[in-house]
Amino acid sequence: MITQLDLPGQTHVADGPHDQSGMYLMHHAFRRDLDSFVRAVRQTPIGESDIWRALAARWERFGYVLHHHHRIEDTAIWPVLLEHVRRSGDADGERTLLDMEDEHERIDPALEATGAAFEQMAEHPCDDHRNALDVRVTAVRELLAEHLRHEETEALPLLQRVMTAEEFEASEKAAGKGYPPSSIPFVVPWVLHRLPAGSADDFMRRAGRVYVLVHKLTRRRFERGEQKAFRYA
Repeated sequence: MITQLDLPGQTHVADGPHDQSGMYLMHHAFRRDLDSFVRAVRQTPIGESDIWRALAARWERFGYVLHHHHRIEDTAIWPVLLEHVRRSGDADGERTLLDMEDEHERIDPALEATGAAFEQMAEHPCDDHRNALDVRVTAVRELLAEHLRHEETEALPLLQRVMTAEEFEASEKAAGKGYPPSSIPFVVPWVLHRLPAGSADDFMRRAGRVYVLVHKLTRRRFERGEQKAFRYA
């Protein structure tokens, strides 16, 4: 039995034969980012135009990573699991997986609306635009938090029960290919940012030398960007 990650904010550990480190790392990063965005929106002074532009750009990157993460699930994970549960007549499992797809469809427009609100705040900073943005980003945090809870407590345990080793390996390869090379200098330091030290060290040992090298080369630039965008968070 593989020892699974159990990270801050995680609602459940799905024990089983498949290493879910990648999934839990992404979920940790999504939660971390949304908490930071909410604080930044509420605490950044109205007149800090450069920081509002940095936050708008950072939200675009957040949305990009989340969109790709969901696309991988929708194309390489949920369909495989759906085939299993339909073949076995597992109606509850089928409902869970259909819910996953429905929740993704609700999250996408919320992300876009929040991105538009960030752009509006960056172009015309004022109290009204900040208040509207606060409503948007807080709603996305609540929406995604519920989705991640649902996925961790029901969909990932289902994956552990029914997915074969060959199917899981194929989904991991699809996830690895799901991000274009141009995104790697952001995604690698992003996923490891503010992880508990022990979890970060453990993952780096599993990830291998290439991942370690990429992180070493990209971490400082990433952290400078974080310090600017989230200066008041």
